[in-house]
Amino acid sequence: MTDVLEIDGLRTEFRIAGTWRAAVDGISLSLARGETLALVGESGCGKSMTALSIMGLVPHPGGRIGAGSIRLDGTELVGLPEEKLEKLRGDRMAMIFQEPMTSLNPVMTIGDQVAEALILHRGLSRAEADKQALAVLEEVKIPSAAKRFHDYPHQFSGGMRQRVMIAIALACEPALLLADEPTTALDVTIQAQVLGLLADLKAKHGMAMLFITHNLGVVAQIADRVAVMYAGQIVEQGGVERIFAAPAHPYTRALFAAIPRMDIDGQELAAIGGRVPPLDAMPTGCRFAPRCRDARAGCDQPQRLLPAGEDHLARCHVATGVPVHA
Repeated sequence: MTDVLEIDGLRTEFRIAGTWRAAVDGISLSLARGETLALVGESGCGKSMTALSIMGLVPHPGGRIGAGSIRLDGTELVGLPEEKLEKLRGDRMAMIFQEPMTSLNPVMTIGDQVAEALILHRGLSRAEADKQALAVLEEVKIPSAAKRFHDYPHQFSGGMRQRVMIAIALACEPALLLADEPTTALDVTIQAQVLGLLADLKAKHGMAMLFITHNLGVVAQIADRVAVMYAGQIVEQGGVERIFAAPAHPYTRALFAAIPRMDIDGQELAAIGGRVPPLDAMPTGCRFAPRCRDARAGCDQPQRLLPAGEDHLARCHVATGVPVHA
């Protein structure tokens, strides 16, 4: 499979008290056509900032991409002029945000919002764009799409608004789809429908999908590979079956331990003590060490992402068995 997305050593920084601090610190990822990579971790670990970096939406002047490379189908995105990025957004790459009500324009009909991308990126006439927009709305299973074409976002339920967001993202058949926790605000029944829809559309159009979530149940449903993120770094990466069967990093194991079990009565919910460190107070060694029950000698040294098995990487000298001084 051809890699649609290649990220190498990405460092996204924010200025805090006059000093640039990394919110995304040296991550490297690749994503092949037709593949879904789940990026998981707690709130504040850098998942959404990774997606915004790919889209060229890091807020200026307080933020910047300080180092690294992001390539979309071989095109380098870092340093690309804004006018060229605008041509790629919504065309070759698209993003679905967590809360559709704040992402949709409240004074434009849903039909106009889907058609807008087709007019801008495909140069279609209004009539042609409306016809294709209606077809896309039907594809994402908006009931009575022709009748609802001229409705406004407030006239739709949360699940239907998310389908509209998906329709806007897919209108130009992008090579890369970034989905930033698109099911968080939905109940479990609608969540399952949206996940099934995304999987079907990905298979139909052959897209690569980066799916950002903190819900490991969702990961099991939709992902081919998993990258676990903590404090701006990838701490574990591998195939979804491998990660679920034998998580190597203590942070990944703690995430699994925090999931309630349906087959155990009267269980106590496990929590991960402490919190994700702030950008201006990152530990010098393993960033999870202050919260890790397995911390030992060597954890106060910087860790490398090394093999922990076949198709499996972990940023932990205990998990990989490689001394930190090697």
